Amino acid sequence: MMKQAVFEQLKQAMKEKDAVAKWVLTLLKSALDQAEKEKGSELSHEEEIAVVNREVKQTHQALEGAKQAGREDLIEKENRKLEILQSFLPKQLSEVEIADALVKAGITKGMNMGEAMKIAKPLLAGKADGATIAKVVKSLI
Repeated sequence: MMKQAVFEQLKQAMKEKDAVAKWVLTLLKSALDQAEKEKGSELSHEEEIAVVNREVKQTHQALEGAKQAGREDLIEKENRKLEILQSFLPKQLSEVEIADALVKAGITKGMNMGEAMKIAKPLLAGKADGATIAKVVKSLI
């Protein structure tokens, strides 16, 4: 389970006195605990990936804000947070790999965007971010 891996890395970060890693892992553990509490049972692997993806998305937004504000200290911190969070995700697919998977799944020219995304999202959950999936789907339909 991912929660156990997060806890182990958190203990290691505490031993190494790595404040940023401790902060990120504590946030992630808290998000996983909260999702588990809301569900009322243990999370599936896909649900854990969804929690991590949500945290990654929020971090990307914070990173953009830091870049717009020219805050180098925050940019560095958010990049490190992103790196730690992404270590819990499966290998992200390239656009070519995404396109191949979508074509094999039956997404074709002339297909409705909504229908295509209903196929693409579950198929690629955790393997690519939503923006990249949408971009590739648009190029295929």
